[in-house]
Amino acid sequence: MSKIIAISSTADTAKIRLSLNYARSLESAGLIPLIVPPLADPTRVGEILDSVGGLLLTGGEDVDPKRYGAPAHPKLGEINAVRDATEFALIEAARDRRLPLLAICRGPQILNVAFGGTLYQDLPSERPSNVDHNPATDRSERTHEVTITAGSRLAAATGTARMSVNSYHHQAVCRVGKGLHLTALATDGVIEGLEVDDPFWWALAVQWHPEDLTTDVRSWDRGIFKAFADEVERVAKTATPPSSATRPGPAA
Repeated sequence: MSKIIAISSTADTAKIRLSLNYARSLESAGLIPLIVPPLADPTRVGEILDSVGGLLLTGGEDVDPKRYGAPAHPKLGEINAVRDATEFALIEAARDRRLPLLAICRGPQILNVAFGGTLYQDLPSERPSNVDHNPATDRSERTHEVTITAGSRLAAATGTARMSVNSYHHQAVCRVGKGLHLTALATDGVIEGLEVDDPFWWALAVQWHPEDLTTDVRSWDRGIFKAFADEVERVAKTATPPSSATRPGPAA
């Protein structure tokens, strides 16, 4: 089986950037990280995914609102069009292959947009609440609670229906894309978890950063990476050659 996991990342004109905790969390779950930078030719992503066991979409820049037909909000942060294009291609290729997919922070946001959904571009101004989703705290500090849908993959992975999470984001899922359903909510109703409707494709997305919490005494976040690793192993044992049949892809 391939224990190699493709990890999306960002880059400027000279350097690739990615938190080391993503790689360390995968390694702790028995997986091998392979960093995928924003590609000059996103059509090559299929060649990458054909050689790995799963895909991890990571945090980073805001998703370009042009992708979901919205004008730029005054509070829109930095965007990266090359990264957007690469991750859209990765999502489509992963979907075609039903490759296990774990999406974190920006990950559920771009996954939702790829499925035709929309985003809040700035929570404080577009959806103000009593929950601070981007507090000035340590990345390993749990700052608010989420409620998890019973029977979801996320509930099975974490072993709980309610947990505290860290939080550092100003964007979030607004309208859920067709083919996705929510699996976790913050106490103010902000969407914190998504999964795909396809029962044969393990794709789990969380808005918080479990990679920064895997050394915590509580096992919730380690459970997410363990469930991902277990699915990578399961799929590898039952793998068949990729189908040549055309399947619907994410929204352009």
